[in-house]
Amino acid sequence: MAKSPPRGCGSINADYYLLCDVEQAWGIVLESLAAAGVIITIFLICSLFFLICKVQDNSKRHMISIYFFFLLGTLGVFGLTFAFIIEPNDSTRPTRFFLFGVLFALCFSCLLTHACNLNKLVKGRKPFSWLVLLLLIVAFTLVQVVISIEYLVTMLVNQRDIFLNMPAEKNNKDFVMLLIYVLFLMALTFLVSMFTFCGSYKSWKRHGAHIFVTVLFSIAIWVVWITMLVRGNRILNRSSWDDPVVAIALVSNGWIFLIMYMVPEICFLTAPLKLEDYPAENDFCHPRLIKQTYGVENRAYTQDEILQGGKGDPSNSPYSPPFQMKAIKPQNDFTIPRPKARTSPYHDYTGGKGPM
Repeated sequence: MAKSPPRGCGSINADYYLLCDVEQAWGIVLESLAAAGVIITIFLICSLFFLICKVQDNSKRHMISIYFFFLLGTLGVFGLTFAFIIEPNDSTRPTRFFLFGVLFALCFSCLLTHACNLNKLVKGRKPFSWLVLLLLIVAFTLVQVVISIEYLVTMLVNQRDIFLNMPAEKNNKDFVMLLIYVLFLMALTFLVSMFTFCGSYKSWKRHGAHIFVTVLFSIAIWVVWITMLVRGNRILNRSSWDDPVVAIALVSNGWIFLIMYMVPEICFLTAPLKLEDYPAENDFCHPRLIKQTYGVENRAYTQDEILQGGKGDPSNSPYSPPFQMKAIKPQNDFTIPRPKARTSPYHDYTGGKGPM
C-alpha cells in the first residue's frame, strides 16, 4: 500500500516529502534559509564584478579572486543543504560524501590563503600576486578532492551494496573520518589568523579579525554537529535527527561565512586608504634601506677646481698640453696699409678769375 503524501505535499516522490511537509517544519525552514542564502550569495558575486573597477588598492584587488572562490564554495554549501533534507538514496548519498568535504575545503582554503597574505601585509611586506593566491587555493582544495574521489571510487566499485545500505552509525563515522583534512585546514586557518594581529598596520588587522571570528564560530558549529552526529543522537535515541543536524550545520555555517566574513570584507573593499595605517601601494616598490656607494672620483674635475682656487701648479692641469708653451714676442710690425683719399684739384678754389 502506497504511503499517502503528508499535508502540504502533492503527488511527488516520497524522498522529497521533507521539502514540503508542514508537520515536520524543519525541512521547510532550512530550505527557506538555504534559498535566502543562495540569493544573497549570488547578489554578492554580482557585486564583486561591479566593484572590480572601484578598487584603488592593488593589494585589495588581488583579494577579489579569493572572494569569488569563497562565494562559490558558500553557494555550494547552501545548495548542499537540500541533499540532506531529501531522504538518502543512490544519488544523494555519494553527493553528500563528496561535496560536503570539497565545498568546505574550498571555503577554508580561501580563508587560509587570505590569512597567509595578510601576514605579509600587516608587516608592510609585498603581498602575493593573484596567480600565487589562486595556486594556493587550488593546492589546498585539491587534497580533499583526491581524498573524496579515492573513497567514493573504492566504495562504489568494490563495496557498492555495502556503501548504499550502510548502517547509520557506520555511515556517520565514515562521514566524519572523511573530513579530517577539512578539520586540519580549519585549525591551521585559525592559527594563522592569530598571527595577523602581530603586525604594525591596523587596517590589515581588521581583515584578519574577520577571518579569526569566522573560523572561531565555524569551529564551534563543527564541534556541536560532529558530537551530535557521532554520539549525541545515539545517547538520546534520536537517530532520525542525523540529517537535520547536518543540514542545520550547513545553513548556519553558510550564514556565518556571509555575515562574519564576506559582507564586512566587501564593505571595506572600496574603503579609502589611510596613509598612517596602510602601506601605500607604491611603497612596496621603494627601497627600505639605501646603501651608500662610493665611486672613483674624476680627478680631472678635482684638479681643475684646485687650479681655480689658486692652488697647485697650472702645468698639472689635465687640460694642459704635453709640451711647455712660451709667449712669443713679435719681432716686426706687420701692418696692413690703409688706403688714403687723393686731394681734389679744386680744394683751394675760391671762385675768382685767374690772370689774363
